[in-house]
Amino acid sequence: MLFSYLPIFILILLVAGFALATLFVSHALGPRRPTQAKLAPYECGIDPVGSARERFSVKFYLVAMLFIIFDIEIVFLYPWAVILSSLRLFGLIEMIVFLGILLIGLLYVWRRGGLEWTT
Repeated sequence: MLFSYLPIFILILLVAGFALATLFVSHALGPRRPTQAKLAPYECGIDPVGSARERFSVKFYLVAMLFIIFDIEIVFLYPWAVILSSLRLFGLIEMIVFLGILLIGLLYVWRRGGLEWTT
């Protein structure tokens, strides 16, 4: 039974060997001329300001999580839109209820100040 997996094992070994060989060759043959500009962190062409270890406010992460939650909910609209013609009125009412719940949640977060991380 293990004989049937032999091609997969050979492929895994070839891929790992190629990856390791590529890393070794690039390390052995690559130029090593570090300069101050090459060692500096790249920030869109702007000179870095401050430390890379700067702490962010918890409000920032809260806004990021809320954005992800409301952004992912939009993904549920695509399959609904594809089969809307077969769902008819029931599908429309269910999506209105779904979007209503999302709107209530968004309004709640907005009223509580969850979307502002500057204060």
